[in-house]
Amino acid sequence: MKKAIIATGGKQYVVSEGETLSIERLKSDDKTVNFDALLVVDGDKTTVGVPTVKGAVVKATVVDAEARAAKVTAIRYKAKKRVHKVHGHKQHQTVIKIDSIG
Repeated sequence: MKKAIIATGGKQYVVSEGETLSIERLKSDDKTVNFDALLVVDGDKTTVGVPTVKGAVVKATVVDAEARAAKVTAIRYKAKKRVHKVHGHKQHQTVIKIDSIG
C-alpha cells in the first residue's frame, strides 16, 4: 500500500489511497486538488524529497468544501469578582478523499 506525507494549511498529513480526511479550508472552487509529496512509501521502497519528491503528485477529490470542525470554547473567569465570559469558535475545513499517489 502506498503512503505519502503532504503539507497543507501549515500542517503535515500521512495519507494513503482511498482515505478521507479533514484539512484546513482550501480557497479554490475546484473539485480536484493536487498536492506535492514530501515523502513516499511504496512497500519497502521509501523516497524522501528535498523538499518534495520529484514527479510524485497526490491527487484528491473535494468531498465537502463547507465543513466545520467541532466547537472550541474559551472561558474567562475570575473567582469572587462576578467576571465570566464564554467565547466559541468553529474552524472552517475542507473534507477530501485521496484518489491516487503517483
